[in-house]
Amino acid sequence: MSRTANFSKHVISAAQLSLQNATTLLEFRRAQAILLPANFGLTKAQTAAAIGLSTSRVGAIQAEARNPSPAPKATHGGRRRQRMTLAEEVAFLGPWKKEAETAGMIIVPPLHDALAKQLGQKIHHSQVYRMLARHGWRKVAPDSKHPKSDPEVQDAWKKNSRRWWPNF
Repeated sequence: MSRTANFSKHVISAAQLSLQNATTLLEFRRAQAILLPANFGLTKAQTAAAIGLSTSRVGAIQAEARNPSPAPKATHGGRRRQRMTLAEEVAFLGPWKKEAETAGMIIVPPLHDALAKQLGQKIHHSQVYRMLARHGWRKVAPDSKHPKSDPEVQDAWKKNSRRWWPNF
């Protein structure tokens, strides 16, 4: 014969209060998973059959009721492999920002070398691009036309060129 669940009076009273104030089916089932074994001596399998959950889920609900976690578990997010804090990155980019404002652009290889020198180790060039993107710097796109292009020559070529070109 399997064991019956043992709950403290505090857990049982909290489940009774939760049962009275339940607004969703999940809250109602969670309270039943505590109260049915406590009041009627049902096993996990019997409780699971009565409330429509799996045996393992009933066990998890009961374990959580006995030992509530004080704080939610931390999620995985964040910069776990950072080499510099955000404040350090801002301080590092300060002189380069002044240069970008006066020159209008920045060349990445010298920035990459300076960053590797400050960190004291080799770094991949993608780290520089990610750092620049993190601080709102954007990659400058090329111009839509070549600086040595001549619009008059292009128009003359369009007027005097053949209508169609043979496929070879």
